[in-house]
Amino acid sequence: MNFEAIKAAAEGYREDMCKFLRAMIAIPSESCEEEGVIKCIEAEMKKLNFDKVEIDGLGNVIGWMGDGEKIIAIDSHIDTVGIGNLANWEHDPYEGYETDEIIYGRGGSDQEGGMASAVYGAKIMKDLDLIPKGYKIMIVGSVQEEDCDGMCWQYIYNVDKIVPEFVISTEPTDGGIYRGHRGRMEIRVDVKGVSCPGSAPERGDNAIYKMADILQEVRALNENDDADETEIKGLVKMLNPKYNPEHWEDARFLGRGTCTTSQIFYTSPSRCAVADSCAISIDRRMTAGETWDSCLQEIRDLPSVKKYGDDVKVSMYMYDRPAWTGEVYETECFFPTWINKESAAHVQALIDAHKALWGDKRIGAPSAMDKRDRPLTDKWTFSTNCVSIQGRYGIPCVGFGPGAESQAHAPNEITWKQDLVTCAALYAAVPGLYKEENKTADVTEFRQGLTNNKIR
Repeated sequence: MNFEAIKAAAEGYREDMCKFLRAMIAIPSESCEEEGVIKCIEAEMKKLNFDKVEIDGLGNVIGWMGDGEKIIAIDSHIDTVGIGNLANWEHDPYEGYETDEIIYGRGGSDQEGGMASAVYGAKIMKDLDLIPKGYKIMIVGSVQEEDCDGMCWQYIYNVDKIVPEFVISTEPTDGGIYRGHRGRMEIRVDVKGVSCPGSAPERGDNAIYKMADILQEVRALNENDDADETEIKGLVKMLNPKYNPEHWEDARFLGRGTCTTSQIFYTSPSRCAVADSCAISIDRRMTAGETWDSCLQEIRDLPSVKKYGDDVKVSMYMYDRPAWTGEVYETECFFPTWINKESAAHVQALIDAHKALWGDKRIGAPSAMDKRDRPLTDKWTFSTNCVSIQGRYGIPCVGFGPGAESQAHAPNEITWKQDLVTCAALYAAVPGLYKEENKTADVTEFRQGLTNNKIR
């Protein structure tokens, strides 16, 4: 394989990738409102003579290169979060600007930059005849990840009936190759009360006051240590072999679980009445060794939850928002933890490609390098579509994408032009370096068990 030719081709497409990324950023594309950016990607793929371009029922755009039976997929979610408080942005989040080094705007790092690199990576494969015999390349612009990560791939797997050999996620990796991340759950706690006039609050049962007790204990669950004398032991306990004897090493690789209260709701007849219900949402990040039911049970076991008994309900959210096409794919808000072995054939293909193209250290533009003095092979802090691809279905996943995790969801989001080039070149080289003969059945180091719900 001519790695210098691959690097030269990627560099030759630098301006095209930057132009394509800026075109995507200019189109607001929050979850369930991605039609405009999907059509933009479809047009770019057709312009570059993809062999086939289609939009499925959920609204994912899929471009194909090659004609083999086996599939190597590259996934980029192309929905973004909103812009939040516009006053926190120094420039228009959709018009933005660019310099010689960076591109500014919502979605640059998370994650439309990955889409630009993936599309042009496939173009380089075609230009240089890099697609191995028997394979075809699937480039996915997936929808609704910010709302319900992985649901788009539940649709691809169960409805489109597509099962790749392995999938590269282009989520931002700060120049690293990522082989796993923590899972997550969206938990709801509902508390009942009894309303009465605010002039005589003793006649009622204030649901907000009950929830205040629970809130403090949810915070303690996240912040406490795991000492023997600590009543509510913190989630850090899963890093301790005493509490997690089978998976503490994997937990230390991924990092401890966390929980935080992300939303609060209430009902009350008026501002001069006692609240008769209160509810919170909990964002729960899960490390190796934790299960969906253990995470629910530890909330149910909090002293205040037990104290208020039947007045408290702990449950998991379901997701059923219609896609931009109108299609609804209902699923649970449970996103399994996963880790793949570093020795797995698909992970090694990326490592080999990086070493051949760029060496064994992370690279990037000068302003990106202050956060890249880390091992080349590592893990994400946040969650990705791999929760379904690998977590639910066991399809091997690995991550390498332009941009930085720290830019995700942040005001004044940027990504680096050099990353677009680096990633496009690596994507183009990977298929030819994937050694199918080294594929084994045990690529998974850890994969969390699924719930007992009948979810596809």
